[in-house]
Amino acid sequence: MMVEKILEKLKITSLNEMQQASLAAAGKGSDVVLLAPTGSGKTLGFLFPLFKNLDVNVKGVQALILVPSRELALQIEQVFKQMGTGFKVNCCYGGHPVRTERNNFEQPPAVLIGTPGRIAYHLRHENFDESPISTLVLDEFDKALEFGFQEDMSYIISKLLSLKQRILTSATAMEEIPDFTGVKKAVEIDFLKDVKVAPDLKLKKVLTSAEDKLDTLFQLICKIGNKTTLIFCNHRETVDRISDLLIDKDLAHDIFHGGMEQDERERALLKFRNGSIRILITTDLASRGLDIPEVEYIIHYQLPYTEDAFLHRNGRTARMNAKGTAYLVIADDEKYPFLKGDLETENLKGNYALPKDSQWQTLYIAAGKKDKVNKIDIVGLLLKKGGLQKEDVGLIEVKDQASYVAVKRNMVGRVLHALTHEKIKNKKVKIEIAM
Repeated sequence: MMVEKILEKLKITSLNEMQQASLAAAGKGSDVVLLAPTGSGKTLGFLFPLFKNLDVNVKGVQALILVPSRELALQIEQVFKQMGTGFKVNCCYGGHPVRTERNNFEQPPAVLIGTPGRIAYHLRHENFDESPISTLVLDEFDKALEFGFQEDMSYIISKLLSLKQRILTSATAMEEIPDFTGVKKAVEIDFLKDVKVAPDLKLKKVLTSAEDKLDTLFQLICKIGNKTTLIFCNHRETVDRISDLLIDKDLAHDIFHGGMEQDERERALLKFRNGSIRILITTDLASRGLDIPEVEYIIHYQLPYTEDAFLHRNGRTARMNAKGTAYLVIADDEKYPFLKGDLETENLKGNYALPKDSQWQTLYIAAGKKDKVNKIDIVGLLLKKGGLQKEDVGLIEVKDQASYVAVKRNMVGRVLHALTHEKIKNKKVKIEIAM
């Protein structure tokens, strides 16, 4: 299949400079180290070379992609499916039923994507044959090391005896690549210095005391108003504490961190993507590699420990030449050596109203791809039977077992009532507000 055909399916006119460089380097058969910022398109930078290595005559897993988070695994799987190559792809990650994954190996995928812990588990239990794997991708390798996956990755790589090519991606420069990766004489493609992580980002500090920090945050949220805002914390407990405050204030928001169940995490991102919620409180788990939209405001409630982490958080706003503002909530005793120069101070004096809820709300529909349901079916149901107009329907996402659709908040009661006894694909399904 030609690159042009795949680009057509992805609705892209051409590969960017970094992706072309990666494809050219990998085409020579050498190992590749791809350094590029979050949001620059690294996924296609390794998927195209990986696809070129796949052979229709080989049975079993030919390419393994190791990633540090479940969300990233699912996202890469989605992109590979959109490429329409005809090759099977599967995901394995913690929180996903082991039995389902084992069943998938009965007809093994050509491309396997997974988190190191889960892939190591399957290898130890001999749930799939690793011998045909010739391509290994270590995506967001710096993050995987940071999350403590070195031991699992080392074990996995030691088992892959047929590797011909290794592709390693990172959003930060690495002084040296650990020996366990087996990466040797790699071609390095470095786009870190050429691309600013945040092209037009304003940094402002908000001064407070340790005991007033939560109140200061709430005032800042009210001042920002109805804009998409990511609030970063260093710890899950802090995320939950801020969430409790916003629940008390009756302010719509969601949370995202590693202690949540997988489906809760996916739902939070989905509602943030479709505009049902405008405030997402998160740990650094959301600072990179996730499919979330342009964010207008970032609040660092706690500043990260390193400058790299700070840049990645800020890379969530002001992407692709858009404008954005990052606020740093700093208590008297907090010092951060990587903050350069004197930042403008944001004044929070004044009375600010509680931000209004978003005009959108998310509906859950208990049918998905496995039920042969698609976006057109859902639009048809909402317009014909639900009495909605096109402008009342927002982003629709169809998952394997369920679908989610953003609907104008003021129409939700009416549409739920109208659809009480309706069917999709001749099957009565549950439709309710997504919690």
